[in-house]
Amino acid sequence: MRPTWPQLLLGGALNLLTAAAGLAVPLAAERLIDGLASGRPPRDVLLVMGALVTFTALVGPLGAYTLRRAAETIVLNARRRLTSHLLRLRVSEFDRTEPGDLISRVTSDTTMLRQVTTESLVGTVTGALTLVATTTLMCLLDLVLTAVTLAVLLVAGWIVRSVMSRVNAAGMASQESLGLVGASVERALGALRTVKASGAEEAEEAAVHHAAEDAWTASVRAARWLAMAGNVAEMAMQVAFFTVLAVGGVRVASGALEASRLIAFLMYVFYLVPAIQQLIGGVSQYNLGAAAVHRIRAAEALPAEPQGTGGGRPGNAEPAELSFKDVHFRYAPELPPVHSGLTFTVPPHGMTAFVGPSGAGKTTLFSLIERFYEPTAGSILLDGRDIAEWDIGELRSAIGYVEQDAPVLSGSLRDNLLLGSREASDDEVRQVLRTARLDDLVERLPEGLDSLVGHRGTRLSGGQRQRVAIARALLRRPRLLLLDEATSQLDAVNEAALRDTVADISRTTTVLVVAHRLSTIAMADRIVVLDSGIVQAVGTHQELVAASPLYAELATTQFLEAAR
Repeated sequence: MRPTWPQLLLGGALNLLTAAAGLAVPLAAERLIDGLASGRPPRDVLLVMGALVTFTALVGPLGAYTLRRAAETIVLNARRRLTSHLLRLRVSEFDRTEPGDLISRVTSDTTMLRQVTTESLVGTVTGALTLVATTTLMCLLDLVLTAVTLAVLLVAGWIVRSVMSRVNAAGMASQESLGLVGASVERALGALRTVKASGAEEAEEAAVHHAAEDAWTASVRAARWLAMAGNVAEMAMQVAFFTVLAVGGVRVASGALEASRLIAFLMYVFYLVPAIQQLIGGVSQYNLGAAAVHRIRAAEALPAEPQGTGGGRPGNAEPAELSFKDVHFRYAPELPPVHSGLTFTVPPHGMTAFVGPSGAGKTTLFSLIERFYEPTAGSILLDGRDIAEWDIGELRSAIGYVEQDAPVLSGSLRDNLLLGSREASDDEVRQVLRTARLDDLVERLPEGLDSLVGHRGTRLSGGQRQRVAIARALLRRPRLLLLDEATSQLDAVNEAALRDTVADISRTTTVLVVAHRLSTIAMADRIVVLDSGIVQAVGTHQELVAASPLYAELATTQFLEAAR
């Protein structure tokens, strides 16, 4: 809210001026009635009343617009701030959360800030000041009638206060349930093909419907308590009006009160209605919005990566040297270790392949290099310097990473290629397209590089998505290239072509490969055999076939089967 305080104060001031103009109307009405009763209609009073009505009609909408604009700015700032934080979450924290719930906090929860800032905070202040001013004017008109009115309202206020605690609890439950709805929908739609292939539409439909029903139940519960609070306030105003009318009528009949003053007082009773409704509505919206604010702040409290100042492509084009020194790692304290003293060195230039049985920690090794996770113990050195000391943006700008599932983002093919290299020239783009054998695909697409690839690249084949990921990594001109099963979905022709390309790249770049095809592994300058989180052997293909029983077994079973 801090950047929008000037707009909020301006909107609140305009609302107060509108309320003040409205509060002057009953006093003018009293003068008008007295003048009519004496046979001397006061023209100046009529002019004042006309001016007050005109002022209210002009300033009221302006104040409402100012507040709503400020509220939308607050929502915008909150979404920017929260999105920026979520994009920088530690991967380990992201693994423990539901993406759909985080999306709900950016969309649904931030929307609640609109009500919290206008109807709640500003509305409560405006309603409270209007209530105080109205009560003060009522006291000036007649203390007895004011006491009667306030006695009724105090009883109603005590009831409403007890209801507000229920509203707060219901509001928290409502926002939490909305987050679960988002999580269940994201879970089903994020794997829609798998759901369909498994014939699980009805099961996922039931899960989403169950979450939606829970959200409905929570929202209805909140609505019930809000309606009760509003009904109590409305009933209190009616009781106050009829009580004032009865007591005031008696006082007029006895001569203790003039009829014009009773009419003016009754007008103020009606003016209390919007003020009290605004006050109660503000408190109610605050209780509902507090749940959303709590969820937003909880998301902002999730640990984020250190802010990186680097980025783009590395200025130093020399290939990187990498060393692991007694690295230990596990994903959580209760889980078994993935690495148990991993030690090896990868010299600059050349291609190093990592092999081992499933669960040996090959992909995790790449995640540690990218600092998606931090080692439990030990150190990882890049160019002789612990990567923990590197600026995280500078570190990642030196690395090209092709993930195992080769994700492609929704948007155009050009957007995906330039994801981490916005400054790349057209010539560089054409070069990587040829290198990754994507130039033919681009020529066939109706809009070339501007063709949309669909959600998660659904308009591309698995091999095409893999080549896009490779081209994207190469466009960064990395000093260290990480390829995790980068050729698993390529046919033999494209795999052979890309293998030759990787061999060329390895002359000027340090290349690390995880693969299961013997043709890819055998061409590596060195092979690191992993098992049970440690290095079992290092050497060339011929050396390891002769010296490492584990590698020999893998070479004759796993690799050969994968190569067929």
